[in-house]
Amino acid sequence: METALVIGASGGIGSALSNRLKVEGVAVTALSRSEQKLDLTDPPSVERVLGSVRAPFDLVVVATGALEIGGAGPEKSVRAVSARTMLDHFALNAVGPALVLKEAHRLLPRSRRCVFAVLSARVGSIGDNRLGGWISYRAAKAAVNQIVRTGAIELARTHKQSICVALHPGTVETPLTRKYAGRHATVSPEEAARNLLSVIEGLSPEDSGGFFDWAGERIPW
Repeated sequence: METALVIGASGGIGSALSNRLKVEGVAVTALSRSEQKLDLTDPPSVERVLGSVRAPFDLVVVATGALEIGGAGPEKSVRAVSARTMLDHFALNAVGPALVLKEAHRLLPRSRRCVFAVLSARVGSIGDNRLGGWISYRAAKAAVNQIVRTGAIELARTHKQSICVALHPGTVETPLTRKYAGRHATVSPEEAARNLLSVIEGLSPEDSGGFFDWAGERIPW
């Protein structure tokens, strides 16, 4: 891998991914809302910023997303659903990555192995949902999983060696997740970055369209 594009590079995981890739000698283009004014909820912003980068990239990682938006935390039950909160989650956690994936045909090379990875979450798994709650976040992550699956099918038609996947980084230590980690084991952003890059390195085109955790294990849809 020689080149990478990291979107959401000012966040905990995105920053750690950028730094780790640089340590490994990869030329990284790092984009974020704070630095380049890349707003994934604003289509013209996505087109403008992504249109200005020099492509293609061997790896594109969408490391954006949020568990709390506008001060609204995850719902404890469906009775707490708010239309505004749900729409906000879909805009950032599903539509945003879809707008980046829309540009994948230009961002990725056609003649060699390339990876398009979106950070998802295990709670987006429908089959693995045994607790309920967190309706808006779960639904948006389930939606982005479907977006990745569909994008993988379409990319394979023109980019034969492409790999398009959704990845669960584990519960990563950040000020936000600390409020919700509970008894779940957490990892540092640096460890999460190493884990994710290890998984990415081991993927093949046959894995495209899959949903994997930080250890490389498949997660049920």
